[in-house]
Amino acid sequence: MPRKSRIDAAGALHHIICRGIERGRIFQDDIDREQFVKRMAKVLSETSTRCYAWALIPNHFHLLLATGKAPVATLMRRLLTGYAVTYNRRYHRHGYLFQNRYKSILCQEDQYLLELVRYIHLNPLRAKLVGSIDELAGYPYCGHSRLTGKIKSAWQDTASVLSLFGKRLSSARKHYLDYVFQGVAEGKRPELTGGGLVRSSGGWGVLRSMPRMGRHLKGDERILGDSDFVESVLRSEEERMERKYQLHSKGYDFEKLVKRVAESYAMEAKEVLTPGKQPNRVKARSLLCYWAVRELGMSCTVVAEKLGMTQPGVSKAVERGKEMARNKELISPPLLHPEKNFIIS
Repeated sequence: MPRKSRIDAAGALHHIICRGIERGRIFQDDIDREQFVKRMAKVLSETSTRCYAWALIPNHFHLLLATGKAPVATLMRRLLTGYAVTYNRRYHRHGYLFQNRYKSILCQEDQYLLELVRYIHLNPLRAKLVGSIDELAGYPYCGHSRLTGKIKSAWQDTASVLSLFGKRLSSARKHYLDYVFQGVAEGKRPELTGGGLVRSSGGWGVLRSMPRMGRHLKGDERILGDSDFVESVLRSEEERMERKYQLHSKGYDFEKLVKRVAESYAMEAKEVLTPGKQPNRVKARSLLCYWAVRELGMSCTVVAEKLGMTQPGVSKAVERGKEMARNKELISPPLLHPEKNFIIS
């Protein structure tokens, strides 16, 4: 059975879980952990991605992110590839470090944000990396220590999380700590790692009994949310896929997009393909990147190779192109219209 595409959305909440290949260790010591945190801070800052929670475990890690300038796929490619190169060089090894497919779960923010923050930040305690809840408060390789104020990291969005616990910082931290402590007794929470309607329906047992009761609800392991949220995400994904296939069936490929962009800007196609700092050329190439990545479903890496750009450069161009497509009356190719909420990768 073919694997399902990941679902992404600008500004959406994602719970990401990434494991070592064959569940092997990806962090041998604090030097590795420091290298990973340093790289993570750089990538998150450069992509304007908000990080609400994170935890490093010897053979895997958790992230709770709200996407910014770059899709999750682009952000994770930069993070994993860069760290794997450094790790392999340090230990004189070759080959893959991570499982080929990290898990990315699109989450309903208003319903699950705080539960996910707590769940992720209790991971080091559950894994016995720290001996107590008090020791967890200062553990450097988990976002909990930033929310307690023991460690400062500008790239972690502690303000948004703490604001949900109170207006005054001191009382907000106290209420947050009480909330985390209450979660210690809950143990593992498999329902928070995907499955659509598991928690909102009352757990796995209730869901399993529904077919026997003649009740059927929509669920998807890539989504964590209630029925309306799951339905909305899946409907948007279906529309996105349909639009992509219609474009291909109409003969739209990268070369045809180049021609269409060139016509829109009264340029030659070769001018669009050639790097340059002229304002018109920058605009044309930005719009091309947007249409190619968001409409045709091409990867930033492939587009970068075709345009002589870096992968991060394409990601930035996609964002510029998106704003141009929204704000300017450009003649779009047939079937190319303003971006839907959700995209796939």
